[in-house]
Amino acid sequence: MRFLSCFTALAIVFLSAAMAQDVVYPDVVPGYEIGFPRDEGSHTSFRTEWWYVTGWLETPQGDPLGFQVTFFRTRPGTQESNPSRFAAKQVLFAHAALSDPRRGKLLRGERAAREGFGLAYAQPQRLDVAIEDWSLQRVDEGAASNGRYRAVVDTAEFAFDLQLQAQSSPLLNGKNGFSQKAPDVRTASYYYSLPGLQVEGSLRTAAGTQRVRGHAWLDHEWSTTFLDAQTQGWDWTAINLDDGGALMVSRMRDPTSAQRWAFASHRQARGDEVQTFAPEQIEWQPLRRWRSPRTGIEYPVEWQVRVGERRIRLRPLMDDQESDTRASTGTIYWEGAVTAFDEGDRAIGRGYLELTGYGQRLTF
Repeated sequence: MRFLSCFTALAIVFLSAAMAQDVVYPDVVPGYEIGFPRDEGSHTSFRTEWWYVTGWLETPQGDPLGFQVTFFRTRPGTQESNPSRFAAKQVLFAHAALSDPRRGKLLRGERAAREGFGLAYAQPQRLDVAIEDWSLQRVDEGAASNGRYRAVVDTAEFAFDLQLQAQSSPLLNGKNGFSQKAPDVRTASYYYSLPGLQVEGSLRTAAGTQRVRGHAWLDHEWSTTFLDAQTQGWDWTAINLDDGGALMVSRMRDPTSAQRWAFASHRQARGDEVQTFAPEQIEWQPLRRWRSPRTGIEYPVEWQVRVGERRIRLRPLMDDQESDTRASTGTIYWEGAVTAFDEGDRAIGRGYLELTGYGQRLTF
């Protein structure tokens, strides 16, 4: 059986929802101790999971590029007693994009498939997830603090094969990896990051194949109840700071765009101590908006973000970094490379910004 089309896989999820059995998903609860490299792998009993790599690349000519690849796993909760190998017990999706200011808009690709037949899988106990020739894998057997990873993507418009080398230990977001997403503590995920990854590899575009290098950030989250009914979407950023530190800031918005919940993590350049921030310590203020010529959705693409006493300004590598993934996960969102500036307008780091729920409420 060859690759299952995005439309077919999405139809499976919708059909599965209609046929859903009384499946009991595990709760995300405080106190779970995330272990490495064990928890880098798939947690198939939970409803939703993703592995998310974002970063900046530089060509030999010094041209900046943004890249991202995300693998999603979902457990529809149906056909679980069906012994057929064709039963859609786990469904996988993947998105990839390249931000090239010379093009002025994203180059994109996406995949979707039900797990099985060696063509699509998310392995437990170790990071090894793939849909045909797209993959994200850990390629060493050492400690997580020095892990090496490989991301491979091949689309009609671009392809990359990147080696990602960890420079520090994993950053556990929230309370030792328990990341609350709403006032109700039951809405949460297990969430860790690998910031400051050194990147080297090859990139193919219409202009040819060339070597690239840069820095990246890897997020891994798994959850059963990620959003509650009052949440419209979220704003999220992760910045690899030039001083060697790492900063992640996120907020959940209600339908009026007011902040419903927020959380942040900051790790300084030296040491493993992580400072976390409560919702009242975080404020997102939009500074400039951009309207998509394709969807008509307006996104705040430039921000001032307050985290504790610190204020940073986020400016995009380019305005048009909108992703239309209605053919797979059914969403439209803005996700792109940004530079962070301090209050003196000095560049202090690079990272990514994700804006969801602006066209319509985000759903899983």
